[in-house]
Amino acid sequence: MPQASDPSLTRILTEEINRVLKESSRATLVTLIESRQMVGAKILVDDHGRRVGSFGNPALDEAVVRCAEAFLATPAEARIFKIEDFALSPNSLPDGRILCERIEPEPCLIVCGAGHVGASLVRLARVLGYRTVLIDDRADFVTRERFPDEGIELVIAKSWAAALHDAMGSRGNISVAVVTRGHSEDEECLRAVLDARTDYVGLIGSRRRTNIVLDRLRESGSDENLLREVRAPIGVDIGAISPEEVALAILAEIVAHRRGATGSSLSMWRRVEVGNQK
Repeated sequence: MPQASDPSLTRILTEEINRVLKESSRATLVTLIESRQMVGAKILVDDHGRRVGSFGNPALDEAVVRCAEAFLATPAEARIFKIEDFALSPNSLPDGRILCERIEPEPCLIVCGAGHVGASLVRLARVLGYRTVLIDDRADFVTRERFPDEGIELVIAKSWAAALHDAMGSRGNISVAVVTRGHSEDEECLRAVLDARTDYVGLIGSRRRTNIVLDRLRESGSDENLLREVRAPIGVDIGAISPEEVALAILAEIVAHRRGATGSSLSMWRRVEVGNQK
């Protein structure tokens, strides 16, 4: 077995990380950061249970793999664990700590509709580090004159469904915001997204408008469980009025969903506490 400092293991781990990213998969990279021996050793565990590397202790390796799989099911980017917390038999494992780090493709936001809200949305998403794809069936709405940032991929849709299918491909870590100009476009986009089962999908519009679209999909046989996952109306309630404010409300919800947060006010506990003291 290659040691922690063995260049061959480093090369293998690098190749596996590149594979995970290329396949739009996810993995946990676990590093032994504190121990009596093998400090710096690494194990990579992908979302299919495939592993590379070892800490030189079979019992510890198995415990680490279980920990890595559980970590990957959370939204955390990184977390430190004590080996003693693995709750195995006393003295069966060395003391120490491990660092779990999430390995996954950069987040991607696909926006359907290049009107005022869609335009504001992709620009703000770029500031937050998202890969962005902007789709519209109007060629003059998706031009480099309007969007000079080369990081915004522009797509002219002859078919909304086909354009979405190509944009989503086999990528992982995808959010989709449907902000088109009409019911028919909304419906076509949502149907394609539901089939792909992305991480997040939201639909802009009033309760009445979004209900019309969702009811049409329901009547045509779309899975009710998938329809419940659609954020409609899209975004969190910040009283948004301008396109930029609407974009902020949408991105806030996307980030909260990605991070496993509620999107509620961070000071709510203080107001509740003060209210209880009255």
